[in-house]
Amino acid sequence: GASVLLLRGCLVLLAFPIYLLSFLGLWEPFCRKVFFPFILDKIGAAHDKKSKKYKLELFRNLSDFRSPSGQLRLLEIGTGSGSNFQFYPSGCKVTCTDINPHFQEGLSKNMKKNQHLHYEQFLVAAGEDLQQVPSGSVDVVVCTLVLCSVHSVSRTLKEVLRVLRPGGAFYFLEHVAAKHSSWKYFWQQVCYPTWKLVFAGCCLTRELWKDLEEAKFSELKVQHIRLALPWTPIEPHIVGYGVK
Repeated sequence: GASVLLLRGCLVLLAFPIYLLSFLGLWEPFCRKVFFPFILDKIGAAHDKKSKKYKLELFRNLSDFRSPSGQLRLLEIGTGSGSNFQFYPSGCKVTCTDINPHFQEGLSKNMKKNQHLHYEQFLVAAGEDLQQVPSGSVDVVVCTLVLCSVHSVSRTLKEVLRVLRPGGAFYFLEHVAAKHSSWKYFWQQVCYPTWKLVFAGCCLTRELWKDLEEAKFSELKVQHIRLALPWTPIEPHIVGYGVK
């Protein structure tokens, strides 16, 4: 515990300008509008390379959840720049949501690259509050690297279940807390406060598989995986889907 506090203090000193900007109320708007979209584009590209084979496997059965009419209505929470579009089946009707509206450049680029999809609308909304989406109106909800930063995981999962039609599915790929006895978990604890501030509320030590198990899915498939990201604290991951 003492070692964690000491090393946390060292990180605070290193990141003091950011803490000062946060105290003055200047960091959050700069982070949301400039820093986070930029850094997510850079880190996201590396993460996408590592996770591509898992996403290909994860999303290969999306078409199984088409509605009786044959349509596949998909809602993505925390769309960001749209890096998941490439994995969605042709003709899929996509509604994008994100709490941060400043991903336009990357989002437009990925929309142009993936014209096999029908883009319905973009909603500025938090995962805990999807009131603009009618209950039971979508076949699939997708959420990747987002549950780490929502204010309430349980409320987000309640909203997921509300907007899904019966028989619809929730797909996820998220980084989670490492084993408590590991060095990785030790460094997650050290980095936690500064990482959360710098990376727009991203929490390193959430045991998200427990939240998913507590949600009322009729069927839940969760796989614990490693993406070989040795220089970052966002490891390990879980991947899978739950059926309403």
